Amino acid sequence: MVGACTNSVNEGHRWERPPKPGQSGIQTGMTNTRNTPVEALERAFSMRVLRYRLRQGSGGAGSAPGGEGIERDLLMLEDVTVSLITERRVSQPWGLAGGEPGAVGENWLLPLGDESLAERLADKCTIRLRAGDVLRMLTPGGGGWGTRSGERRTQATPTT
Repeated sequence: MVGACTNSVNEGHRWERPPKPGQSGIQTGMTNTRNTPVEALERAFSMRVLRYRLRQGSGGAGSAPGGEGIERDLLMLEDVTVSLITERRVSQPWGLAGGEPGAVGENWLLPLGDESLAERLADKCTIRLRAGDVLRMLTPGGGGWGTRSGERRTQATPTT
């Protein structure tokens, strides 16, 4: 059987861009990439996109909030090998000028789509998935910029 290979760039967030909020659900780490339409992905590969939406609440708070990441659930229609090379699964995307950090990303395996059996996956791994398994990817949110209106932050004074 001849296999197929794809390099899917999972969009995330864009950092703050004061005075405007960060952009949501876009790819900023690579050039010459675009959002692959769900229909094209499903036509070319043995998978079905079950969920693809903005990850509400993942962007850091601030006067210019960070952009939201995305949530994507992929149902495997046949046995496959998947390699993940993802970032910001441990350390949060930082905020600037008093802005809050964005949420970390998460990778999950839902064996046969069963939420109760969900296993957290490493940021970089190669795994074998069976037909019926669901790969869930939650991309990180962007860090916010500046304090929200009405908030005051105090800076710690170093002690000697």
